[in-house]
Amino acid sequence: MDDHFTEPTLDYWQELTDRVPARFSAGPPFRFGYPVTLPDGRVLVLPLRRLPDGAHAVASLIANQASHAVVAALADAMADEARGLGGEVVIGLPTLGLSFAALVAERLGQPRYVPLGYSKKFWYADELSEPVSSITSPEAGKRLRLDPNLLALVKGRRVVLVDDAISTGATAVATCRLVARAGAEVAGLVVAMKQTNRWVAAMAGVLAPERVRAAYGCPRFDLVADGWWPDAATLPDVP
Repeated sequence: MDDHFTEPTLDYWQELTDRVPARFSAGPPFRFGYPVTLPDGRVLVLPLRRLPDGAHAVASLIANQASHAVVAALADAMADEARGLGGEVVIGLPTLGLSFAALVAERLGQPRYVPLGYSKKFWYADELSEPVSSITSPEAGKRLRLDPNLLALVKGRRVVLVDDAISTGATAVATCRLVARAGAEVAGLVVAMKQTNRWVAAMAGVLAPERVRAAYGCPRFDLVADGWWPDAATLPDVP
């Protein structure tokens, strides 16, 4: 099989087009790339990345490797979704969510945003941290942290969380716990991509699904002889 119909690339997420490029299919089976349509009608082709089990794949976006035009278009769509959530402050999730958080906050007319991080500065307090793992960074011992100097910006306020994607929901759940510990209320979460709907179960009782918004969504893909076929049961609702 042709390398499982995937290929190394940095090209796919660099431009927006009016239609699906001729090289790619608009419907299954998909090979190498998966086209998504943004709210403004333009198309973005994402590379398909084979999961370690070899039988499945997901569409991928690495925000800090994307062109300014693509990041700006996604931030526009994310800000449109954030407006309806009624948040007073944007909180950016590391690492790739920080590529969008400042832009979303700016589009909402907010003078700044609050970044979370993983590294511990010497003045940080463990009380303002939460253990976390993700599909791409599953290592144990990693903690999500809020700089104590930024606590006054979020305490007692409604906040909108901004990240690049939601997949398993583990990072989002950890963030909601940390924000609650900081005395803030989570108005919602806005991401560029809902990567499958696996996160819905993890978020149950933490944040209602309708409070999680996205510019686009992608299913999980199953490997068949002629390419990748989307598993309809994993397709998330958008926005």
